[in-house]
Amino acid sequence: MAREETHIPGAKARNQRGSGVSGLKSGSISEAKAANSASRAVNSGSIAASSQVAAGSLLSVEHLSVADVAVILAMTARLERMDAAERAQVLLGRTIALLFYESSTRTRTSFELAAKSLGATTTLVSDKSSSIEKGESLKDTGLTLRALGAEAIVLRHPSSGSASLLARVTGLPVLNAGDGMHQHPSQALLDLRTILLRLGRDASTVDAKTLDGITLVITGDILHSRVARSNAMLLPRLGARVVLCGPPELLPESALGMGEGIDGGGNIEIERDFDRALARADVVMMLRIQKERLAGFDLDLAEFIVRYQLSEERLAAASPKLLVMHPGPIIRGLEITGEVADGPQSAIEEQVSQGLAIRRAVLARALGVTA
Repeated sequence: MAREETHIPGAKARNQRGSGVSGLKSGSISEAKAANSASRAVNSGSIAASSQVAAGSLLSVEHLSVADVAVILAMTARLERMDAAERAQVLLGRTIALLFYESSTRTRTSFELAAKSLGATTTLVSDKSSSIEKGESLKDTGLTLRALGAEAIVLRHPSSGSASLLARVTGLPVLNAGDGMHQHPSQALLDLRTILLRLGRDASTVDAKTLDGITLVITGDILHSRVARSNAMLLPRLGARVVLCGPPELLPESALGMGEGIDGGGNIEIERDFDRALARADVVMMLRIQKERLAGFDLDLAEFIVRYQLSEERLAAASPKLLVMHPGPIIRGLEITGEVADGPQSAIEEQVSQGLAIRRAVLARALGVTA
């Protein structure tokens, strides 16, 4: 399907839990690294020309240069400044499929609302109400959506590497809305924009020094977190220091490998003592315990709460300017208390709002809009 170039009105153009995915599984950090390698192969030209990934796909933050991130942020700001009527013309008449194999509230809803706010038609396909339930493969589902007129697909899937696979077999722009424990690139982008806005920085562009001097502490179930991985691969390239914090069961030493092969990858470290990590933090991002991925793990939740919960007492001992973030869903009383989640230092609801803004931009980019 041809990908046409569209311009925003008034803007200047600038030049192993998978369903039907053979060989893919959601596993360890090493498996996520293997998925990264596969994604690099897709974009480096080692895949046959007939299965090249469409321009505008968003499969991993690893594929985004700092310049790409700056363009996405600029487009986000441009779309945000438009009035609703003008914005609704940007993707008028275009068709976007939302293909979700896992439950989702924030990501699915924000992608859907973002597409509709740009004038696009959306269709939602889930594994609970489609031929997926009958055993249809990811490839065949994707090809079916393409045959029905989808021009781009937003995919959430439990298997690492699934988004790259779908992009190859369909030739459509694919936006990775989370693939197993591998990547969640739009979440990292919205987290970045939230940080920039809350710290009073310019949120319409970035460079390699934008986050110089900023320390982000990510705490919780990092082993299973595609959000942690995506942020750890993006923010150090912009100058941030990323400190990973948690017990060995949820944060193996191999997590330091998240930074391998990327600029700024040396700005990632592990700290087991949460209070010591908080003492140097400008931003803390809490992650939920992913019970659905903890089969076979022996984790003492009571001990985890004592050592790693972000409570009012811990927050009071940290910087009064400490920014609190969480990608959701929140498990109140486990990784974070309700008082902290709802408090003035929390940017959790703002993250949700920025999800809508960023996802407008990546959808427009997927379908050839330039700003």
